[in-house]
Amino acid sequence: MHFKSIIILALLVSAQHMFAQGIDEKKLRKHVTYLASDKLKGRGTGTPEEKMAAEYIAKQFKKIGLQPKGDKGTYLHQFKFKKSSDPHGGVDENAPQVSSNNVAAYLDNGAEYTIIIGAHYDHLGLGHDHNSLDANPTGKIHNGADDNASGTSGVIELARYFAKNDVKEAHNFLFLCFSGEELGLIGSKKYAEYPTIDLGKVSFMVNMDMIGRLNAEKKLVVGGVGTAPDFVPLLKSLSSNDLSIKLDSAGIGPSDHTSFYLKNIPVMFFFTGQHSDYHKPSDDVELVNFSGTKLVLDFAVKVINNLDKQPKLKFQETKSNEENTPRFKVTLGIMPDYTFEGEGVRVDGVTDGKPAATAGVQKNDVIIGLGDFEVKTIKDYMKALAAYKKGDSAKVKVKRGADVKTLDATF
Repeated sequence: MHFKSIIILALLVSAQHMFAQGIDEKKLRKHVTYLASDKLKGRGTGTPEEKMAAEYIAKQFKKIGLQPKGDKGTYLHQFKFKKSSDPHGGVDENAPQVSSNNVAAYLDNGAEYTIIIGAHYDHLGLGHDHNSLDANPTGKIHNGADDNASGTSGVIELARYFAKNDVKEAHNFLFLCFSGEELGLIGSKKYAEYPTIDLGKVSFMVNMDMIGRLNAEKKLVVGGVGTAPDFVPLLKSLSSNDLSIKLDSAGIGPSDHTSFYLKNIPVMFFFTGQHSDYHKPSDDVELVNFSGTKLVLDFAVKVINNLDKQPKLKFQETKSNEENTPRFKVTLGIMPDYTFEGEGVRVDGVTDGKPAATAGVQKNDVIIGLGDFEVKTIKDYMKALAAYKKGDSAKVKVKRGADVKTLDATF
């Protein structure tokens, strides 16, 4: 072969190899499209359709070449629980027992320590479990494209990346997809209670929940950064123009990383923010920002590759966000934008029929006052809500563009 032809062929092979090792946006779209399809009827915990989702995930792990790390040589980690019919939660000893599965796969690099990468794959099914925010949810398919087909697709593609990149990392990897998160982190709690690896040999856990709606400001929330001293310096050093990173130190939060934090494992939680389709039938694949999801996963790869070079991370306890959260008996009916970093609480969605909607609060309004309370942070907003009971009225002061408006709300 001519020398010039050899050079060109080598460059082509190199380019193909580099492309193959990156996060593949087309594959992300394929996974989310299947998992969030009407065929799977919202992946309700313990349903036949959720089992179909588990089998799909296991099939992807097998194609990648990962070892099964569930029960009896399979990818499925089965658990059982009693599902309460009480909309306020609690254990109902007379309730029927439900069986479901986590999905577990292992990349064995012969290392002493392991990195866990996880996400939940269940969602709200047909809206029977009192956790939908739709006004009349029963019987409607809640496809959960962002929550959390996006995170599940991320786990699959990170598994592909680390298994196929021709680099032997200094850690093993356990890839976990959890069931039962929407009913109270049940699947991750069960795995943490009955693990298939030694959790004492885990360096850290990365959880991805709702990474599919990166907004125009490219805000990514990374939680759990106070659970190891290495996290904050690294994340700050990796900041770029691609993403605007907002850090949250708490190890306990409303997703599956909590189950591992409670086992004294450092955790990181990737989240692109809530939105007006959260826990509603409208959380569909057409609204997922796949290029944004790829940006999040590319950033996760950078973080994990850097931490892979470190010794086993040191765990440190953090103060829970919930410890100082006041209890309140009323709701205004807004979805806060948790990625907003200005003063006040920016409204990302308004629930029909609730006090905010009736008062005329709109998406993108910034709440700066509630009654006699000045609102500069989410905590200020919650403290203000805690002062009211059903039937009370309050003035809601909002910034709408350059204007400030005062609206009347009744709880």
